[in-house]
Amino acid sequence: MQAEAVIYGIHAVTARIRHRPESIREIWTDKTRHDPRSKRLLQAAAEKGIIIRSAVRKRLDDIARSSRHQGFVALVDAHAQVHSLDAVLDSLDESALLLVLDGVTDPHNLGACLRVADGLGAHAVVAPKDRSVGLTATVEKVASGAAQTVPYIVVTNLAREMRSMNDRAC
Repeated sequence: MQAEAVIYGIHAVTARIRHRPESIREIWTDKTRHDPRSKRLLQAAAEKGIIIRSAVRKRLDDIARSSRHQGFVALVDAHAQVHSLDAVLDSLDESALLLVLDGVTDPHNLGACLRVADGLGAHAVVAPKDRSVGLTATVEKVASGAAQTVPYIVVTNLAREMRSMNDRAC
């Protein structure tokens, strides 16, 4: 059985339903939310056959380990999508637009970077394995769905990858 992770926030959960519904084990929702956005999210989840559970806000706080979940918490498969920089570059018919990050350790900053990359139409975000925050529940929430649409590529040696990208461009 695969390890489990938690994502939370209406945009992060909606994006996961839209792009990787098979990775969602169940969604917990605040039983007091009945607004149109909530109804659309729950309908989309139900159409994909995702288990939906209702709970009081305190229970959601405990599951998310945060009170900033906006009434939606999803238990998902922990394995991240593995993206290869070569695979991303090989799939392009145009010049690549990549956001290369180094030393981003704050999850709010990485989430914001993913949103910007998504807004600019970047093909991928590249970051080193060490001295980087990685994709966490906070990053996914702050990214507002961009963590599902922009490949996040983790590399062992950022300098070597940048030389490789430069050589490939010539």
